[in-house]
Amino acid sequence: MPETIDLIALRSFKRKLATYTRTTKQPTSLDLLDLEPLRQMRSIDITEEQITITYNETIEHRYNTNIITRTEWAYKYNDDPEFVAAVGKLLDLARKHLHDLPDNVACPPGCAQCCSGYEPFVSKEDLERIAAHLGMTYRETLNTYVVKRPSADGFSLGYLRKVTDDVADQCVFLKGKASGAHYCGIYEARPRDCRTFTPIACPDVDTNLSREGQYPVGAAFRPRHVRPKLRTR
Repeated sequence: MPETIDLIALRSFKRKLATYTRTTKQPTSLDLLDLEPLRQMRSIDITEEQITITYNETIEHRYNTNIITRTEWAYKYNDDPEFVAAVGKLLDLARKHLHDLPDNVACPPGCAQCCSGYEPFVSKEDLERIAAHLGMTYRETLNTYVVKRPSADGFSLGYLRKVTDDVADQCVFLKGKASGAHYCGIYEARPRDCRTFTPIACPDVDTNLSREGQYPVGAAFRPRHVRPKLRTR
């Protein structure tokens, strides 16, 4: 069945366009307007005076690129009482939930889920600190415990090696035999990536572990074969 057209509404709309043309001296016609409805909201950006909604995204896949097309609608809402009230309600909700705490504010002791699958990058400073901690040379530590991968900015040297070649396996420095009893064998010298990791919103936290009580750690990680460092004069 063909789509029906509201001729009365269309005629009224054309009159509004004609009025706009006479007022602004800018020629306007229906074919210059995007009359597609807002279906697929992608993002909303709200500032103190403007709201911008990006929607109706389409992706055309090519062999080597993706052509992404999306529609953006911007509106200065301060002179629109209905919009001002709506944004005000949004702010009230934000104030209401401002101090809500996430479920996993802190890691359960001994969880170490992030020590499997996660690949912490190692910088030159990290490597120097780990090498000093292990009593090894910089080059030995790099060759033994880092999977080398050059970075565009030259900051990172690679990521910490796993116990196998599977990137989903556990870190070579992870100690302990079970979740809840794991601990980092080089905790004091761990890379910056590990130091800055936060469990907030992390889907890998082991929620079955108790967050109470003490979890004593065992012996620190010790390399199997360490050659003495060369003395420098």
